[in-house]
Amino acid sequence: MVSVSGIRGRVGDPLTPELVCGAAAAFGAFLRGEGASGPVVLGRDSRTSGPMLCAAAIAGLQSVGVDVIDVGIVPTPTVLLAVGHHHAAGGIAITASHNPAEWNALKLVTGEGMFLDADASLRYRRFLREDDPPRAAWNALGGLSSDDEAIDRHLEAILALDILDVEAIRAAALPVALDCVRGAGGLVVPRLLEALGCTVTAIHTEADGHFPRDPEPTAEHLAELGEVVRASGAVVGLAVDPDVDRLSLVDETGAAVGEDLTLALAVDTVLRRTRGPVVTNLSTSRVVADAAAAHDVPMVLAPVGEINVARRMQAEGAVIGGEGNGGVILPALHHTRDAPVAVALILQHLVDTGEALAGAVARWPTYHIVKTKVAFDRSALDAAYAALSDDLDADVEDRTDGLRLGWNERRAWLHVRPSGTEPIVRLIAEAPDEKAAQALVDRAGSILDGVA
Repeated sequence: MVSVSGIRGRVGDPLTPELVCGAAAAFGAFLRGEGASGPVVLGRDSRTSGPMLCAAAIAGLQSVGVDVIDVGIVPTPTVLLAVGHHHAAGGIAITASHNPAEWNALKLVTGEGMFLDADASLRYRRFLREDDPPRAAWNALGGLSSDDEAIDRHLEAILALDILDVEAIRAAALPVALDCVRGAGGLVVPRLLEALGCTVTAIHTEADGHFPRDPEPTAEHLAELGEVVRASGAVVGLAVDPDVDRLSLVDETGAAVGEDLTLALAVDTVLRRTRGPVVTNLSTSRVVADAAAAHDVPMVLAPVGEINVARRMQAEGAVIGGEGNGGVILPALHHTRDAPVAVALILQHLVDTGEALAGAVARWPTYHIVKTKVAFDRSALDAAYAALSDDLDADVEDRTDGLRLGWNERRAWLHVRPSGTEPIVRLIAEAPDEKAAQALVDRAGSILDGVA
């Protein structure tokens, strides 16, 4: 699958070394055609297919005369920071993020240290489809070097952030539990926690790609971490995905809290220290808006997708943003989701409030999100949106990414949007109680059935 999110698939069928080599060669040539110069930074998560696909990507880049800097097994945000450090033309992160172990992918990065946006992705896909990248002669092939200090620089940059009171966090000596799911997080998050003076009880820190559970850090996958939290007396449990751009939380009772709370607590932490807009996507919980409202700053909604949020953050001058899947973006460091930064902000929040996680979460309203998906003919989407708008009589309507309807007094919303990767339509609703959210999804589904 080739999309704005990169190139991904199951390893071996269809994601082969040959495909990766060709895609990397095309990306190197594409960057040159866009006027970029310099090397391309390459990093990966811990998946067992990583070494093979990295070798293929290196060969492809070298074949078009592009130098490669290999940063090894690192978080995806570390790759993006390394692009800036090396003044590189771009970067490639070989990772399928939260997908199961049989998947892998190429996430493509520009010289800005950000993922390709919709326009650049479209140009690259057109180049990939229509052009044969010019290959370098034997004496003009790209070189290969390694950078073993990318994680060190990432950690140093986090610890140097003005937004953090590092000494106060260290003085608190917080007991924390950690689950790195045998991804790249095992190489960075324990080091960060130790630098912040935490007492750490960790599981699955071996960065070998043999994921012991579904690697997506959603509530249903965090039971083992909950047991570790209870057994160790931790004030918070931290779970990251394999490429360390998402953070989920477990409270001191062992209960997982919704991924949206990661962003809401991070937003509150930042806004206690600096004022400015907050940006998140159209499918993020209202609790993030509550955090922004508590500090009387605007919150702006962007289309779903990390790069869409990041671009809107740049345009708005946002001081923090991200997505409700546990992805926190702090522009003071860079414009990409960064779980290590999120970890530091959550610890700062606990120090600020003087509470363990359950107490910190209890300060905010509770919402329930219901999600489902339906098969639907995309050619009928405009008619479906009109029918939904007419029937549901919302206070607020947004059509920048499908259709999002909001009801202010009911504190509820419904988002209907086509999937970017499947021939289905996603229905997402939130309300203060689960029955109300389910009723919105059910009603929307009935209306779509009537249009189809």
